[in-house]
Amino acid sequence: MTARTVRTAAAVVTASAVLAGAAACSDPSSEDGGSSDELTVGIAQEPDTLSPLLGYGKDGNSKIFDGLLRHDAAMKLKPALATKLPEVSADGKTYTYSLRKGVEFSDGTPFGADDVVFTYETVLDKKTNNASRGELDAIESVEAKGDDSVVFTLKYPYAAFAERTVLPIAAKEIAEGQDVNTGAYNTEPVGTGPYVVTGWSKGEKLSFKANPDYWGGAPKVKKFTMAIITDDDVRATRLRAGDLDAAILPPSLAKTFKDESGKRTLAAKSADYRAVTLPSANKVTGDRAVRRALDLAVDREAMVKSILNGAGKAAYGPVPVDSPWFADGTEREHDLDGAKKILDEAGWKPGKGGIRAKDGQRAQFTLLYPAGDRLRQEHALGYATDAKKAGIDITVESGSWEVIDPRMKKDAVLAGGGSPADPDFDLYTLLHSSLALDGYNNMAAYDNPKVDKALEEGRESDDKSAREKAYTTVQEELAEEPGYTFLTHIDHLYVMNDDWSGVSTQTEPHDHGLGHGPWWNVEDWQPKK
Repeated sequence: MTARTVRTAAAVVTASAVLAGAAACSDPSSEDGGSSDELTVGIAQEPDTLSPLLGYGKDGNSKIFDGLLRHDAAMKLKPALATKLPEVSADGKTYTYSLRKGVEFSDGTPFGADDVVFTYETVLDKKTNNASRGELDAIESVEAKGDDSVVFTLKYPYAAFAERTVLPIAAKEIAEGQDVNTGAYNTEPVGTGPYVVTGWSKGEKLSFKANPDYWGGAPKVKKFTMAIITDDDVRATRLRAGDLDAAILPPSLAKTFKDESGKRTLAAKSADYRAVTLPSANKVTGDRAVRRALDLAVDREAMVKSILNGAGKAAYGPVPVDSPWFADGTEREHDLDGAKKILDEAGWKPGKGGIRAKDGQRAQFTLLYPAGDRLRQEHALGYATDAKKAGIDITVESGSWEVIDPRMKKDAVLAGGGSPADPDFDLYTLLHSSLALDGYNNMAAYDNPKVDKALEEGRESDDKSAREKAYTTVQEELAEEPGYTFLTHIDHLYVMNDDWSGVSTQTEPHDHGLGHGPWWNVEDWQPKK
């Protein structure tokens, strides 16, 4: 839930507006008439920068850039700009990377160790507006050892550090002379990756062409276009009309393509959760009894069945139940009677219309969700229905993120997040009190000293058993002192034309679009004969 994306405003769309929007919106693939070596995909979000110095591509698969490491289909770390996995010192505080020789940026500039040092030092510079800077807090220093070796020295033995080095590497020679926050590198980047940016019409599309000199081999998909379509219904309509070759869709829309000839649906497992923030500053959502009651009142399994059509699982925190890091015993069963009992004992008594009140305060609050996001809308409405059965009145409203952002301190939000890489990646930014309302970090302003301590212990250790103990403590505390109501972990569903071989999915983070989806390895695809 970091500030990674800019969401444009959208109203709730009626059926007629969907059709009108589809007709009015330009076809990103129509400029050149389309061909068998082109791909146009519909995604819901666009980045607010294409510079890794400001956070673009930090989870890998950026298309324009490479990191020192990358993930394979099974999410195992593999060398990219490094020739092998890092050598780690016995104390876990020194990571040495040997770099690939002969690699060039897309403009012909040679890649070397100075580019790596420049990238990490710039991200860590407090003058750089990178909302994810804290993810590299463990770094004490980064040094070049000649042209083809880089050494990271850490402040503490951070076990997840290698996962952080999928961060894309920027071209020092080009980016160094610009204002890192406003310069042209943010929209016209130069990288070592398989694709080169050819244009960005904000709010409409991002266009790429294959890098013919890519060190990993020239991609067979020669032209790659990302159509930015925030509304789920419009994305489905344009896919059906042939404007798109592929799109991410919510389950209810993906299933409408089930029997369509020439199309296939791919389901990607994910760490992507949907949760309701319960702001501490709100008199109702900040009340511990209300938070605990909502945690029991919600019927998660019904949401998985009805909203996700089975494409997902119940969520009890950021860590999915099938993760090896999940703390068994922290599941919360649907228990409406238990929810009512908690509220009764805390003094929240039923009043007019069955809605509870305490000391003159009615049990009511507003829940916001981003307009055009059908999946979040359905989660929000389902949550409100369950809450009302317990005597809590929730008003559901939609709006753009520009409308939602200033209201997050007092109003609840149907939020999303999740990373499969390491539990630190989600838990720290979501729950540590130091990050309360820091962009999209800790949106509920959750404050629990036991959790803060456990998060720090888990982050600053490379001992697996110690980390497991720390993250079990976090999850147990979150069950007892919920600052969010976690609802589901969703599978990402993609519908696409069945024209290419080598198509697969990874276990995905919350962010899905440019770097994630079946096109995570589009540079390796081969046309079907």
